[in-house]
Amino acid sequence: MALRRSPSSTCADTWTNGAGFVRVATALSESSSIQSDALYHLTKDMSGMGLEPMSYSILESKPCKEEPRAEESQSLLQVVGSASSPQGGREGLYFSDGRRKVDYVLVFHQRRPSSIRSLASASVSHDRLSIVSNGNFPSVGTDPAVGRGGGIAGGQPASVGEVFMELGGPAGNEPADHEIHLIRQEFEANLLEAGLEIERDRELKSPSFTRLHAPWPVLCREAEFLKIKVPTKTSYELKEESGFGSSVSSFWRKLNHPFQPKVHQEQGRTKFLSHCFSRDKLHQYNIKCKDTFFDNATRARIVYEILRRTVCVRTCQTIGISTLIAKGVYDSAFPLHDGDYKVIGHLEERSDRQLLHEEWARYSAFYKYQPIDLVRKYFGEKIGLYFAWLGVYTQLLIPASIVGITVFGYGVATVDTNIPSQEMCDESLNFTMCPLCDGACDFWHLSSACGTARASHLFDNPATVFFAVFMSLWAVLFLEQWKRRQISLSFSWDLTGIEEDEEHPRPKYETILLQKRQRKQKSKKKKKKNEPEKQEDGTVTGKDRWRQKLLSAMAAGIPATIEKLTWKDRLPGYFINVSSILFMFGLTFSAVFGVIVYRITVSALMAMSTDPETKSNVRVTVTATAVIINLVVILILDEIYGSVAMWLTELEIPKTETDYEERLILKAFLLKFMNAYAPIFYVAFFKGRFAGRPGNYMYVFNDHRMEECAPGGCLIELCIQLSIIMLGKQLIQNNIFEIGIPKLKKLVRAMKNKGSAEKEREDERPPQQWKLDYALTPFDGLTPEYMEMIIQFGFVSLFVASFPLAPLFALLNNVIEIRLDAKKFVTELRRPVAVRAKDIGVWYNILSGMGKFSVIINAFVIAFTSDFIPRLVYQYMFSQTGTMHGFIDHTLSYFNVSNFKPGTAPQNSALGDISVCRYKDYREPPWSPNAYTFSKQYWCVLAARLAFVILFQNLVMFLSLVVAWVIPDVPKTIVEQLKQEKKLLVDVFLREEKEKLQLIQSLFSKDQGQGLPFPGRFNTLPSGPTQGLPRARSRAASFSQFTRKIPPSPRNENENSRHTAV
Repeated sequence: MALRRSPSSTCADTWTNGAGFVRVATALSESSSIQSDALYHLTKDMSGMGLEPMSYSILESKPCKEEPRAEESQSLLQVVGSASSPQGGREGLYFSDGRRKVDYVLVFHQRRPSSIRSLASASVSHDRLSIVSNGNFPSVGTDPAVGRGGGIAGGQPASVGEVFMELGGPAGNEPADHEIHLIRQEFEANLLEAGLEIERDRELKSPSFTRLHAPWPVLCREAEFLKIKVPTKTSYELKEESGFGSSVSSFWRKLNHPFQPKVHQEQGRTKFLSHCFSRDKLHQYNIKCKDTFFDNATRARIVYEILRRTVCVRTCQTIGISTLIAKGVYDSAFPLHDGDYKVIGHLEERSDRQLLHEEWARYSAFYKYQPIDLVRKYFGEKIGLYFAWLGVYTQLLIPASIVGITVFGYGVATVDTNIPSQEMCDESLNFTMCPLCDGACDFWHLSSACGTARASHLFDNPATVFFAVFMSLWAVLFLEQWKRRQISLSFSWDLTGIEEDEEHPRPKYETILLQKRQRKQKSKKKKKKNEPEKQEDGTVTGKDRWRQKLLSAMAAGIPATIEKLTWKDRLPGYFINVSSILFMFGLTFSAVFGVIVYRITVSALMAMSTDPETKSNVRVTVTATAVIINLVVILILDEIYGSVAMWLTELEIPKTETDYEERLILKAFLLKFMNAYAPIFYVAFFKGRFAGRPGNYMYVFNDHRMEECAPGGCLIELCIQLSIIMLGKQLIQNNIFEIGIPKLKKLVRAMKNKGSAEKEREDERPPQQWKLDYALTPFDGLTPEYMEMIIQFGFVSLFVASFPLAPLFALLNNVIEIRLDAKKFVTELRRPVAVRAKDIGVWYNILSGMGKFSVIINAFVIAFTSDFIPRLVYQYMFSQTGTMHGFIDHTLSYFNVSNFKPGTAPQNSALGDISVCRYKDYREPPWSPNAYTFSKQYWCVLAARLAFVILFQNLVMFLSLVVAWVIPDVPKTIVEQLKQEKKLLVDVFLREEKEKLQLIQSLFSKDQGQGLPFPGRFNTLPSGPTQGLPRARSRAASFSQFTRKIPPSPRNENENSRHTAV
């Protein structure tokens, strides 16, 4: 059974009461809502004319009687049975006829009949007055059932420009069930007007699936409108290298052959010219089959563009499928995957999804390159660029990992010959250190920290400086390499010269704008109501006022100004944003401070223990447990901050999705950056800096001393902090958040739908693809994927001087992460709409900023956190032999135990009578006239540290500029190919124009031979004899005027929807 759509403008609207009025052309504003104050006040005046209030259910026009026409056979709303025909099976990717592809699916839930309000339940006070904006009054004898839930086929589909308004009802409520049904009918009718074909099951189930198909004329029209680039018949051979370069390239290809995925390469050394699609140039495209000329991703993108600009203005004031989903009219909308991802049958018949699963989304393929071209073909350019960026980042982690392992190996090889470590471990030197806490702690020997000193040398050695410089240059190299790769992909994917797609406002923006407009209308209404009526000559009052307002509404046309939200409308959101972000910063710092208090308290409690083993493991135990607590807090706050960032972004009311995404990225990055790196910043730059000295310590809550760095320095603690947070964050996020939680949700959903699934399995075998895809998780964007990698990039670049093995662990994580994300996209997520993108957007700016910031951070880590600068200063300024002998004694100051404050000195020390103890600092001894003040060595070391920071930054910045200058952004081969393509395209178009001119001249000569002037727009020659006069040049015509028939425009096309026809 098929329902034919009714025409929307073939005959005049007729109502049973006989009252006819001229249709009012209402204009759509920026948010596609009504801009007619005159109509609003018109209803008020009509209510006083004796007209009875009209119920919602009788707002149906009388259908126009006309016979169906044959050319409408492709615009049918088909209603088919739940069981597909044998021909239409084909894995559920086609309509019931088995020929037309399902390009998009709309899902909605059927409402229970009891939830639909009947005519009797609709009170008169609720439906005070309802009108249709064309000025006609609805019929009185319409069936309520038809009015409430009737199909589109029975009446007129709402045309664009006809606005249904219900005035006097409660404002701000969600659409009722019957309203949702009417909105859905109008929306699908407008989709039919746009040329799409719709199919729906005959049986009413929940959820219900509406399948959409775009025929060839619609695809051509929209491809031209969207300026989609397609390959032409013209091709050229790519230039091959010769000589030594050719041999190296050939050897490299053979070496990489085992690592290449087994996917079909669309082009080898031959490249076809691409050009924006045009219906006038169909003869230039290599169209072998109309059904496969546009791939499935492109077809879905075209249908999505129609969906997002199709308006619903008669039943509601919305535009696009996103707004309808937000209003609850539809549950979801998505394109279909290319069948099942499991290979069934011959390997040669694998679909793109099966190829991606076999060659990309399997952990066993970890050693292979990614099939980026196939990823882009299936998922679109935006997702393809993400995986290409992730691949470049992972590849460049290989040399960074090798250098990091080398630096770590150097530390392992030289730990036994390191003089400062040997001095700390030498018990004969007998360095007696001051107590670590007040009262309960005893004096201790420096040799007890031998293990910490040896471990510190593994990461704090002269090679660390080289590694810090290398990683700073590596960050610049990575960005330059990605720019080259991005431009190469843009060229091969035909993204050069594309224009930004026009974006429609977000549903939230439209809603707020509509509320603002309604407030203005109410204020105007109150203002006019309070004004006294003026009884002057020529003034129309009383019941005749509605005629004047109707005429003013007809003359209104387009509004004078397009309304939009201003900064005043967003001011409350901005205020909440700033205060909330400051609160989140305070929460992060409070968490860090809480862990500091924990470390101080536990250290004091463990120092009071009588167990000697517990006392000896105080520092290791406290450090390990504190880092684990930090990790747990970071993971919890990370999830909280992600939700808070989304909420804060919504409060700003961004207009478009791009604006929303950029604001969300900046907020989420700012919050998560502070959350992840605040504990690391504390250990690197603040711990031990403000602890004070013996006899004058700084206290927390007047009871506990501020903690100090370990005897080997704070760098080893920074290394422990960084390694545990980095590894724990990656392992827990990958295994629990990205694998465990989705599988748990899938299991719960399967158990919940177990009964209904078994029943459907009995009724329908095999299940249709749209039902399988609906059970998958919706795609929520790439922000979480990028954010995870950006935070990891910070671990690799910012504090890499303290942990040279960070690139290695990042490499191992990314090898798994690529396959994990690939598996998620192929098997667990609904297929996203293919989105064009020339670059990775704001993420590149964040990467560039972090790369520059890493230079400063690494400079300060080496200068102030490590002992590299103090060693250099001692060796070249204070050492008697020019070696590192005596360095430990040089860094330790003296303290007279008699200067302890009362109650802070150790009682009954196990080391006997101690008169002087040592502590790590550069201060004058107690026998000096300036006791306990900073010594000359302190100021020398501080000056050297500041000089190193300045030298390091300038050196690295200069080398970064050199690297960026040496490596061009655009590869030389791409420049040559762009020039060659431009030349070939010019030749092709010149040849076509020459053929057009020859055809026009032949038509001229033929008409002049018959003695008739050339008709039409090309009759540019003067009448009369033309001998001896220069011939006027004729205007070039479109070749399609002489070679193809122009298809008739769609029937019943109104003015406001004509933008879909090019």
